[in-house]
Amino acid sequence: MSGRRAVLRAAAGGVGLGLSAALTTPATASTGGGPRIAILLYDGLTALDAVGPYEVLSRVPDASVVTVAKRAGQLRTDTGVLGLVADRSLRQVRHADVLLVPGASERGVTAAMQDTETIDWVRRIHRHSTWTTSVCTGALILGAAGLLTGVPATTYWASRTYLRDTFGAVLTPGRFVESGKMITAAGVSAGIDMALHLAAKLAGTQVAQALQLAVEYDPAPPFDTGSPDKAGPELQQLALRLLAASAR
Repeated sequence: MSGRRAVLRAAAGGVGLGLSAALTTPATASTGGGPRIAILLYDGLTALDAVGPYEVLSRVPDASVVTVAKRAGQLRTDTGVLGLVADRSLRQVRHADVLLVPGASERGVTAAMQDTETIDWVRRIHRHSTWTTSVCTGALILGAAGLLTGVPATTYWASRTYLRDTFGAVLTPGRFVESGKMITAAGVSAGIDMALHLAAKLAGTQVAQALQLAVEYDPAPPFDTGSPDKAGPELQQLALRLLAASAR
């Protein structure tokens, strides 16, 4: 019996499990016939855009997750402090049931949008995917691949107009927007909401609800300034300055 199935069976039987036992079985170890999930990595990406959905999707029963970049190996995130490792190169991954494209700093997302090899790979994977998804400015990469023209979508609040005017997306409000097999999430933390929604599509509502509990995603932030409409112009400008100052 696989470690994942052992955890699920023990939990169903009411056996108490510590965090280390319950949450450390990697989906990359799965040999079942579950969904194959590819997470695109590239230089300058925003860590939580990839890691937030990963924490949910890697625990979908029998799923397999692979991180993919132009070349396998470590890439630096937008602050330059944290490194994430791509397990495979673009050439090594030809098919995926789920494609997830995270966002990045302006430098990172612009470079990815202009990289022909990356954009061609996104198009190829999308052609046969069951779900093609993005988080934050990852939608701009989908747009650059020509996948969002006339499609209801969302992205990071400061990039919405660019997504509409440059790539012809139909701006739609929401933490995430599903249109056909496309699911686009708003900024950074919204990727967790999107991943839970996707988990329900892949494995059913009960599993998704259990995954929400497994990662204890029950947000109660100390401030109510998490959207531009609530924050107002002054905080919007400060937020963008802080992001720019932290980017490398």
